[in-house]
Amino acid sequence: MEDHSKPTKIKKIRPETLEFIILYNQLKGRAFSGNIQLAEALGFNSTASITEIIKSRQNIDPEKLRRFKEIYKDYLTPQKPTENTVIQQAEPGIPMYEIIATASGVEVYNDINDTQSVGRMNFPGIEECDFALPVWGHSMYPYLENGCWVALKIIHDKKILPGEVYYIEWGDYRMYKRLLPGDNPDEVIAHSDNITEMSGNRLKYAPFVVKIDEIKKLCLVKDIHKKHNH
Repeated sequence: MEDHSKPTKIKKIRPETLEFIILYNQLKGRAFSGNIQLAEALGFNSTASITEIIKSRQNIDPEKLRRFKEIYKDYLTPQKPTENTVIQQAEPGIPMYEIIATASGVEVYNDINDTQSVGRMNFPGIEECDFALPVWGHSMYPYLENGCWVALKIIHDKKILPGEVYYIEWGDYRMYKRLLPGDNPDEVIAHSDNITEMSGNRLKYAPFVVKIDEIKKLCLVKDIHKKHNH
């Protein structure tokens, strides 16, 4: 029976969990399309368990790993190309996900790993980026316009360059903000470029403080594209 209690950070990541994470990243998009399909194949009650495992917050059951390797064994065994084998090149560009990510901050609960790519973004300058998302909202105008697409690079160590614009997952929100130094080293100020719109006598998009260790995902906005390119 799966444990659906509130997730806590595990003290030790077991070897089978590390193996699963490596294989997961290698096979996603080839052997299975997303966490929904994988959860059904491995017998998980929900995709949340897989998300917790790949984020190193939960260890995988060894039996689940064995089943994973058995189901997708054809993808794990290197095959030598024959004369008639066509070797396909890696698809150019970065995947585009049409999920809700705003420049103002709205509650969202879906996981990018459960979302199908709607195309590829491919133009010079985004080779080091990991994926692209659209922008909704007006808090970052004129830097980010509603409806544009941005190329994002994941920052794993959460090392923030003050003044740059980032996509952050924080609490139950996804948003784009310009991050500025906070009063304390463990926090940043999420600043909106749109400082003209008012709500009464107050800024509609007022700055607020975010604890760095509460940021679940941090991505630097590397490039902006106003039209689909896929």
